[in-house]
Amino acid sequence: MQRVRHSHSSDELSGPCDGNGSMQQFGFLPTPVFPLDPPPMSSASDLPPRSAFSTTLQIVSVVSFTFVCYLTIGLPIAVLPGFVHEELGLSAVVAGAVISVQYLATLASRPLAGRCADTLGPKRTVLRGLVGCGASGALLLVALLFVRWPAVSLVLLTASRLVLGIGESLVGTGAILWGIGRVGVTHNARVISWNGIATYGALAIGAPLGVAIAHSLNAALLGVLMVALAAGGYWLALRIAPVPLVHGERMSYASVFTRVLPHGLGLALGSAGFGSISTFIALYYAARHWPNAALSLTVFGLLFIGSRLLFANSIKTYGGFRVAIVSFAVECAGLLLLWLAPVPHVALAGAALTGFGFALIFPALGVEAVALVPPASRGAALSAYSVFLDLSLGITGPLAGYVAGEFGYPQVFLFAAVAAAGGIATSVLLYQRQTRVGTRTGAAA
Repeated sequence: MQRVRHSHSSDELSGPCDGNGSMQQFGFLPTPVFPLDPPPMSSASDLPPRSAFSTTLQIVSVVSFTFVCYLTIGLPIAVLPGFVHEELGLSAVVAGAVISVQYLATLASRPLAGRCADTLGPKRTVLRGLVGCGASGALLLVALLFVRWPAVSLVLLTASRLVLGIGESLVGTGAILWGIGRVGVTHNARVISWNGIATYGALAIGAPLGVAIAHSLNAALLGVLMVALAAGGYWLALRIAPVPLVHGERMSYASVFTRVLPHGLGLALGSAGFGSISTFIALYYAARHWPNAALSLTVFGLLFIGSRLLFANSIKTYGGFRVAIVSFAVECAGLLLLWLAPVPHVALAGAALTGFGFALIFPALGVEAVALVPPASRGAALSAYSVFLDLSLGITGPLAGYVAGEFGYPQVFLFAAVAAAGGIATSVLLYQRQTRVGTRTGAAA
């Protein structure tokens, strides 16, 4: 049984992130498809019942900082590959690597974010993450001003992406725990769902907005806007009450990681499509002299959100592996459309299908991964599983950049489609294994 200790609020704590890291909370779990059963938070559980609308407001008030964070991520995401490749004169591999540095920083800082949330509290974790987002904007501003010195600009861009990745990890982790602390663990799923919507909603808005600013005004203004957004978010976060800290014993992270490894590999294969679109769609459109590349990211995000809102319950009805197989197939079809697209409209349809299919892959495989561990270790299972998303996005950039350099930009999406097909095979094998285990268990009974 889990022993829980409630301590003081995060406003009463100071000092470095020096406690035991909590790896159970990450901002990338997209849908409310399974319970997490973390220890109860007294700040929320002691409150009288509130209306659904009031609960939603409590949640949105803190996951809005996730929206701010991912808006700072989305603003430069469709601009930087072209800047690195065309303005700085560097290769497509370097352009992809600059984008992927952020994902690798997020991956590496997951344990740090967990320790900060445990020892400093969710509010302080979010505040520090927003500082990172603002610092990234400042570095981006200087990097864009040093365009005549490509080496200096590249170093500053890399630093900007590193800081932004750390900020993403801190805000995503802190916002989920902050929301759960405000409304109670009975609304866990709603907090996580709204956090995912905030994530991809911000990316869908930020990408075309960033392109419009860069083309109509000046790309350097993106850095200014990132700083302003982070500062505004910081000011608002200061005015929301913290929640008490909660500590509890957990299973070994390494053993849980081993159990969820096959499911994580499936997630990594499915995430290659998103990584390829977010990094190379602008260069793909430019190579074909097509307009409105950022619109593809917007359509991807909108269909992603729509799929989550409409079909999240299908996982409970049909099971995670069945939904994953269908989702991988839809994503694969969308990526093949992007690869073969003769006109922009077909490419747009491909991006839409890819987003629609990718949306349910995380929760579909995630619910099956969590079922492999005891309830007390579900948080660790979710965190270990989430690592594969970061890892995939970090690897996809340079790998797809190599494919683009050797074979052309359309082949990037063929590469991602092959990965999605691998996800289908992985899900089928896991489903067959589950069926065999269930059959043996039934026979033994």
